[in-house]
Parts: sequence; structure tokens; C-alpha cells
Amino acid sequence: MLSPEIRRKIRSIEIRTSRLVSDVLAGQYRSAFKGRGMEFEEVRPYLVGDDVRAIDWNVSARVGSPHIKLFREERELTVLLAVDLSGSLAFGTRGTLKRELVAEVAATLAFSAIRSNDRVGMLLFTDRTEAYVPPRKGPRHVLRIVRDLLAFRPEGRGTDIARALDEAARSLSKRSVVCVVSDFLEFPAAGGARRSNAIDEGGMQPSHGPWEQALARLRRRHDVIPIVVGDVRERELPNVGIVELEDLETGALRRFDTSSRWVREGWSEVAAERAASRDRRFRRVRIEPLVLETGEDPIPPLRAYFTRREALRSGRRGT
Repeated sequence: MLSPEIRRKIRSIEIRTSRLVSDVLAGQYRSAFKGRGMEFEEVRPYLVGDDVRAIDWNVSARVGSPHIKLFREERELTVLLAVDLSGSLAFGTRGTLKRELVAEVAATLAFSAIRSNDRVGMLLFTDRTEAYVPPRKGPRHVLRIVRDLLAFRPEGRGTDIARALDEAARSLSKRSVVCVVSDFLEFPAAGGARRSNAIDEGGMQPSHGPWEQALARLRRRHDVIPIVVGDVRERELPNVGIVELEDLETGALRRFDTSSRWVREGWSEVAAERAASRDRRFRRVRIEPLVLETGEDPIPPLRAYFTRREALRSGRRGT
């Protein structure tokens, strides 16, 4: 049974994302993602402006005038949403939790997929695989996905992105689009946190697990889209005096004196290095992430991302 609040959120996301897919993202999703191949459709007479490389010389010789071959993209795709539900996703300071942002973005992608007659599935993960929804079509299936994104209660609190990526690879039998939605924060176990200073305490520094190798393995066969969600307070601390913060993955509690400029600057430096390290790992596997933040409209960066992908697909330079 779903609570009235969850039902309201599901309905709100359904209305908002359906409108966005219809009015804002129409056509961009299809342009951004390739189908599985090209299928011959017909031969027709050559017209001025047609690509001469498409001329069918056998037919042209037989009928005495130039004709070209037309091909249709075999469009149907499988889209898998690999979604992080670890403890750190239950954080947000600008009116929206990261998990709620994840649900909205994943729902937008799912509705875009079914509008293009693609199949969509979902893998929910923490430090383990929490649930797997096989790819299917239809609006009822997408609403089931949205429901699970908002209402599912995971057993784990930690994060193991590499395990989730390998599980995604095992679950897919043919080339697919895999959208990995996570904050890409992986923390060491509570007992293994370093204690060199206040910024490092409580596991605030993420471990450097092998998720980039798993990402590279997945990319060899599938089209992989990493979507990074964050919150401004993960980068900046306000000056509000002494605060006690809980690590949502380990449960550790730590106090910070935010009136100290050293603490605030140290927090920002750690966050900047964390983001730089993450981006270096993406560059090593030659994948561009889409970075989103709570409290901001995710649609403009999503549209820009689709536009860049379409430009790369068509051989043009993106803007």
C-alpha cells in the first residue's frame, strides 16, 4: 500500500514528465540515441540533392534512370535505468532530496523511451542489487518504475557502483542504453574512516573503488549515460555555527564548527577534489556525464546533453 504522499508524488511526476516529453523533449530523445541498425525499406528515383552514395547501380541500369536505396533505422531500443538508492541519496537542502531528483530524471527518460516505442527496465542498487524490473513497454510499466523509485525501501545503505554495473551487463542480452543515475559517492566502511582531520572524519572522503573499470567493461557493448546528482551543501558549508552531521551511509556523527573559515574552505577543497577525481575517472573511460543538482530544473541540462549527443551522432560539432 502506498501512502497518500507517495501517490501525490507519483501523480505529480507523471504529469510533469509527460508534458515535458511531449512539449520540450519531443524528437530530441530519438535523435540522441541510435537504433540497433538499418533495415532496407525501398528503392525510389533519384532526386536532386540525394546522396549519390545511395544510388543502386543495378536497379538504375535495369530501368534506365538513377534510383537510390532507402533505409529505415531499426529503432526499438532497450533502456535500462541503473539507479542508486544508497543512504547518501536521502539528502537535499533546496526543497528536493537527491532521491526525488533521481526519480524525476529517471521518469523523464522512461516516458521518453516508451513514447519512442522502446523498452525500459530498471536496476535498483545500494551496496547490493536491491531489485530488478525487466525491460517492457507501456505507460503502466513506467508508472510501476516511478512508484518503485519513490516508494522502494532498500535494505542496504552503502554504495557499490561496480557491482551494479556488472549486474547490468549480465542482465542485458543485446546492445542497450544504460543510464546510471547516482551521486557517485562511495564511502569506506564506518570503521575504516581516516581520522587525520575534521574534514576526513566519518568517511567524508569517498573510496576509490573500481567503478571506472566496470564502466569501461559495460561501455564495450552498450551505450552508457552516467547521470550525477548532487546538492550545493555537499560543496559549500554555510556559516551557521557548530552543527552535527550524520553520514547517511555509515551512520557516523561528526561535529563541525562552520563559523571557522578553515573548516568551510577545507570542506569546499575536499568537495572540489572529489568532483575532479570523479571527472578524471569518467575521462579515462571516455564517457561524458550529465551533472544535475537539487533545486535546479533538470530539463535544460538534459536537453543540452541530448543536443550534444545528436551532434556527435550526425558528425557535427556540438555547441
